[in-house]
Amino acid sequence: MTRTKNYHHFCPIARSLEVIGEKWSLLVVRDLLRGPARFSDLMRYLGGITPKWLTARLRELEAAGIITRDSQPGRREVWYKLTEKGKGLGPVIEGLLVWGVDNALRPPLPGEAVFPEQTVYATATYHNSKGTQLPQPVEWQIDLDDGKSHAVSFDGKRWRPRRLSDGPPDVAVTADRDSWMRFVTTPRAERELHGLAIQGHPERVEEFLRTFGVLQASMAAVS
Repeated sequence: MTRTKNYHHFCPIARSLEVIGEKWSLLVVRDLLRGPARFSDLMRYLGGITPKWLTARLRELEAAGIITRDSQPGRREVWYKLTEKGKGLGPVIEGLLVWGVDNALRPPLPGEAVFPEQTVYATATYHNSKGTQLPQPVEWQIDLDDGKSHAVSFDGKRWRPRRLSDGPPDVAVTADRDSWMRFVTTPRAERELHGLAIQGHPERVEEFLRTFGVLQASMAAVS
């Protein structure tokens, strides 16, 4: 497949874009930063990509030393994972995520692929970048109508998307997917709790709402 990025410009930025600037390439890296994935996993999370395009991107990223294939004799599935060189793109992806939240965020358009687990990853990444601190460790659980529970935690130093621990969460949020996406994509100054039910110790709930910049009127409405 013919490459479209060739700037003929002596510059590290231009050269980086020649390597990773093709359509879908950085999104493949985004998804592999969460851990190794199969071709079918990447197809699911990338939404509108075709098998042909994904195959081309994987081959190019492998040739550039950014990803590697993990295939074993007798195992049908092939797993893709980042090399150390590929992991070095983590700050680039995180920087784009934070810039996008601050400057380009909008609700999903009709037909766009939406994955709540990506919003949990984005929440943790954003708060780490902004240096958001809480007075004590906390775990937030988000139960959506996709039948899954999602969680984000703060361990006293860093925020992390994570699997739920055995104990009860400090804050439990229940919502349908559309209400949750509307909540996280609404600008902080306009964010309200329409469609969300929140449970937990009042101080932890207030902490959750304050972290998301929810209006004081909405905070007062939480029982």
